[in-house]
Amino acid sequence: MKGERADIGIIGGTGIYDPGLLEDSKEIKVFTPYGKPSDFITIGFFKGKKIAFIPRHGKGHQTPPHNINDRANIWSLKQLGVTRIIAPAAVGSLKEELKHGDIVIPDQFIDRTTGRASSFYDGGQVCHISTADPFCPELSEIAFNAGKDLNLPIHKGGTCVVIQGPRFSTKAESKLYRSWGADIINMTMVPECVLAREAEICYVPIATITDYDVWKERLVSVDEIIKTLKENVDKTRKLLEVMIPRIPEERSCICKDALKDAVL
Repeated sequence: MKGERADIGIIGGTGIYDPGLLEDSKEIKVFTPYGKPSDFITIGFFKGKKIAFIPRHGKGHQTPPHNINDRANIWSLKQLGVTRIIAPAAVGSLKEELKHGDIVIPDQFIDRTTGRASSFYDGGQVCHISTADPFCPELSEIAFNAGKDLNLPIHKGGTCVVIQGPRFSTKAESKLYRSWGADIINMTMVPECVLAREAEICYVPIATITDYDVWKERLVSVDEIIKTLKENVDKTRKLLEVMIPRIPEERSCICKDALKDAVL
């Protein structure tokens, strides 16, 4: 790891294990005070940007969502100098108009996870980080505009319910989340985005829809999700190809000063 640096981090979600974008790439092992990250980190170049890529579930999807070591993943990227994270993730739809294959750039979440390590501040110092607006507005705008320019089925804004997993929702739960006005459902966005905010790293989720959860009176099928995932991978890669070169060197968002007045 010594001497390695990167500008942008990509945490690859289900189906995005190798973004296929990087030149002169190599794998590195990062040691953290929080244990092992999900996998080795791949570092390489893309159109002049130094990228650090880590598969969220490990290569071959070995780690279930409730056991992902988010603190080690985010700490690793922070130590490499990453200031922006792009986080592709598979999600279910809670609204009829959000269809299979659509992309959502959410702006809010509802946390339904339990027992996950969600802060770097476990004692000595207390940090009350603001997540009023949990995702980077600058990166979100860049991602949405890139999708529009590519004529992708992309939606700006929306609330993601993040459940514990690894099980899918009951019909009652799914209908409850719809009654709350939520738009999509996922198992990994929290605490990943919260830890990124504590690390003062800009974070944007690229949520690709694979299913309608179970509110449509149809069981969620893993086979169906995997099939849709494979179709979504190409869209995500195209979005990254357009989005990454548009990210400016300097940050003008709230993320870079997130710890100001947050640490006691």
